[in-house]
Amino acid sequence: MWKEENNSLVRHFEFATFIEAFGFMTQVALVAEKMDHHPNWYNVYNRVEIRLSTHDAGNTVTERDHKLAHAIDQIYEK
Repeated sequence: MWKEENNSLVRHFEFATFIEAFGFMTQVALVAEKMDHHPNWYNVYNRVEIRLSTHDAGNTVTERDHKLAHAIDQIYEK
């Protein structure tokens, strides 16, 4: 579940292996590039944290962030 924290949408994901986490990040990267909206994210082994905010809007949460969050959820729920 996404939560709004410090002017960002934040969600933590956990996978069985590093390869699954990396594969998820790769899929997200392709979608983010098409949307021209890139996440701040952190990966340690099988865990991924994603933070979304719109830099052009003063690092606040906008509709672009919600759209990318929704797209990320669809990737994760496959």
